[in-house]
Amino acid sequence: MTKKVFAVAAHPDDIELMMAGTLFQLRDAGCELHYMNIANGDCGSAEYDRPTLARVRREEAMQAARFLKAQFHESLCSDLEIFYDTGLLKRMTAVIREVKPDILLVHYPFDYMEDHCNASRLAVGAAFCRGMMNFVSEPSLPPILNDVTVYHAMPHGMRDMLGRRVEADFFVNISPVIELKQEMLSQHRSQKEWLDVSQGMDSYLLEMRCQAEKCGRASGKYKHAEGWIRHNHLGFCAADANPLAELLQTAVCAVNHKLRDDNDE
Repeated sequence: MTKKVFAVAAHPDDIELMMAGTLFQLRDAGCELHYMNIANGDCGSAEYDRPTLARVRREEAMQAARFLKAQFHESLCSDLEIFYDTGLLKRMTAVIREVKPDILLVHYPFDYMEDHCNASRLAVGAAFCRGMMNFVSEPSLPPILNDVTVYHAMPHGMRDMLGRRVEADFFVNISPVIELKQEMLSQHRSQKEWLDVSQGMDSYLLEMRCQAEKCGRASGKYKHAEGWIRHNHLGFCAADANPLAELLQTAVCAVNHKLRDDNDE
């Protein structure tokens, strides 16, 4: 049975920066891919006004999703308006119930900016609510009972919001698809100047490669990698479920040689 993979991030280009290499590998493994940015990216510019920028970034994100051959899902709010509240949780739950993912890829819950943290919490919360018949989504959709395994991407620089180092459970080798990852990220043309001005990154494409190489060094095995942490299984899936690693067996190496489980002390 084809596995459904749902990548949910805060802003247009976050999926490309943190998750795209793994998504290309999953696509090649036969998975059905879904792509969603919770916020529309309307604050990420020193050039465009918000309505114009939202249109530009939506089109760029749609182009990126097409390049990945993923199904595109519309954003739910503006930048800096991602909050864990009832209204957004109901809307995000509806999307989860519609997609019925087997694998959910989200931000690390304590990344360097609040939109990332809140997007992670919102997506995970919606996945937890997926089967609750008394929680009415918006629009109203019936609850689903399938297992979903949740994975958190590495935060920027592999450090949390307080600058503490974050260790991955395992790494995915993305060297075979690094050029595809770069091409997908390059669809977000409006972001190059903004990131240069606002964060001094010089080039968002070079920064992406720098992050991939940093993860590769941390893996101890790969030149380019993306790291993942599996979310606690309770309320989501079986204790030993790890479909991402199973699907990508030849492209995965573990740092923590066994995932955290109920027997760990």
